[in-house]
Amino acid sequence: MQQDILINWSPQETRVAVVEHGAVQELHVERTLERGLVGNIYLGKVSRVLPGMQSAFIDIGLERAAFLHVADVWQRNEGGEPPMAMRNKAEPLVPIEKQVFEGQALMVQVIKDPIGTKGARLSTQISIAGRLLVFLPQDDHVGVSQKIPLNEREALRTRLQTLVGDKSTGGGGGFILRTNGEDASDEELSEDIAYLRKTWAGIREAALRQPPKSLLYQDLNLLQRVLRDLVSEHTQSIRIDSKEQFAVMQTFGKEFMPAAAAKLQLYKMERPIFDLYSIDEDVARALGKRVDLKSGGYLIVDQTEALTTIDVNTGGYVGARNFDDTIFKTNLEAAGAIARQLRLRNLGGIVIVDFIDMVREDHQSAVLSEFRKQLARDRVKTMVGGFSQLGLVEMTRKRTRESLAHMLCEPCPTCMGVGQVKTSRTVCYEILREVLREARQFNPREFKVIASPKVVELFLDEESQHLAGLSDFIGKPISLHAESDMGQEQYDIVLI
Repeated sequence: MQQDILINWSPQETRVAVVEHGAVQELHVERTLERGLVGNIYLGKVSRVLPGMQSAFIDIGLERAAFLHVADVWQRNEGGEPPMAMRNKAEPLVPIEKQVFEGQALMVQVIKDPIGTKGARLSTQISIAGRLLVFLPQDDHVGVSQKIPLNEREALRTRLQTLVGDKSTGGGGGFILRTNGEDASDEELSEDIAYLRKTWAGIREAALRQPPKSLLYQDLNLLQRVLRDLVSEHTQSIRIDSKEQFAVMQTFGKEFMPAAAAKLQLYKMERPIFDLYSIDEDVARALGKRVDLKSGGYLIVDQTEALTTIDVNTGGYVGARNFDDTIFKTNLEAAGAIARQLRLRNLGGIVIVDFIDMVREDHQSAVLSEFRKQLARDRVKTMVGGFSQLGLVEMTRKRTRESLAHMLCEPCPTCMGVGQVKTSRTVCYEILREVLREARQFNPREFKVIASPKVVELFLDEESQHLAGLSDFIGKPISLHAESDMGQEQYDIVLI
């Protein structure tokens, strides 16, 4: 798998595209005024404890209070047990009302950005990611990423325990070896250990000096996270179109991620960097509901706050020998396209996929296998079930930040996100009912209806008889005024 990373930088916005085999698979956007909060550490203040929900609201200085669930409250463990996030979920938890209280100052870390109307989600289990390791200052556990082959984990864990116990690096805290630290030297690991412990010491010092609701530590910006998180052994190049930011990334990379920094390239062509792979066109298509497949089939992607549904259709595809083969081949192509759309749109939470019904079980197994294979390339954790009795595939994809649509778009002011508006005739009849209601309560000289041009035009044409009939019935004149700025569903009735 060949991978290229393209970075388009401007003072107001940074855009990063991950391209595999000539097609964009992921798009990361960070705006200067809207930086994400995941990874940030705050000194929060407990504003409310809810025993019934086993949760608490924490004020960290944002517009909305953040949310802390009892499962995300760190509990001290003895004897080198794994940290809270890795322990058996069945273990009983100490009730939250016995762990936190209103007015308490509490060090917390953001694990999910605010999404929609929901505030940020927090954890008191602090973790700081380095280039090779993740530091867990409250635990003594030493672990290895599950992505590293099982037969190598124990040897790496023993080696890491020896380095962690070296008093020259400061002592204390737990560590998890990241996937990209598998082949690191002892010297590189020791440097990362020392850097992370020094960072934690600065955070603790700031917590003693700063008042509640203060930011103690901010995670790396998107350019730095590209080098830390997005670069892999499959990455061929990292191209950026800003000379200034290229120099900044080189300096940061040479100090912390030399292997990744070696792949950095300054893009000097006049043609915009995102035009190389028609990335802007792909992004525009990713904001729409319909995704066309090469075979002639298509997907319909519907995103709601609760879940995302994806419907597969054959469209104009009739290329196979029989109908079963047509359905099978469309579903196979759709499996890859859906996995790509999940990454490109950054869709998270519950996803329901409605593949075209397949009669043969071997076809179902092949499509499910292909779907899981394509999802395995996703750096975000996914879980996929089998086909349900209704022929649906249920899956989940971890959600830590806003989807592409929520980041780049806002609800339509006309339909308010519904996706459709009432017809002009429906609005006409609403206005007639409202005028009758007002006439029964008040006794004005005249009623003036202000509405969109389409509604007024319908009143003057096809609905003129009904308007005149109502005017005769209430015994008052009704005048019309078209307002071009009004949406089709908007209207106002003025009593004169």
